[in-house]
Amino acid sequence: MSVAHGTWTVTRTYPHPRQAVFAAWADPAVKAAWFDLSGDTPSEYQGDFRVGGVETLRVTDSEGRRLTYDGQYRDIVDDQRIVTTYEMGVDGRITSVSVATVELSPVSDGTQLTYTEQGAFLDELDDAAARRSGLDTQLERLAGVLDQPH
Repeated sequence: MSVAHGTWTVTRTYPHPRQAVFAAWADPAVKAAWFDLSGDTPSEYQGDFRVGGVETLRVTDSEGRRLTYDGQYRDIVDDQRIVTTYEMGVDGRITSVSVATVELSPVSDGTQLTYTEQGAFLDELDDAAARRSGLDTQLERLAGVLDQPH
């Protein structure tokens, strides 16, 4: 039994107003378009975007493993900040527990998004490098969703 800790911050600038970037996190239908990286269908995503609300993702991958994400919104400041706690699991076993913070700031060419995560990765079932890689992919997908006409 082991625990590895990891903390990282990623910053991206999107050429969109911060209200649009915030909405892409707040609207469950929009978030589902960029958040699920499994590539396997069908996935089950639900989000209740309010302080105390829960967010879940369930998917069975191509290897038959059941992947889970269970989060809770801890703090929301419209168009500025989102703080969540979440755990991830595989086949009913928790692989990590994290605190994630999204901060949105206006900049001359749009919105700067700063994402900070602090995680505890359990029993070598997950690690910070893999999580960071997944986040990078999610943020690229978010850019694509933001660029789509609404």
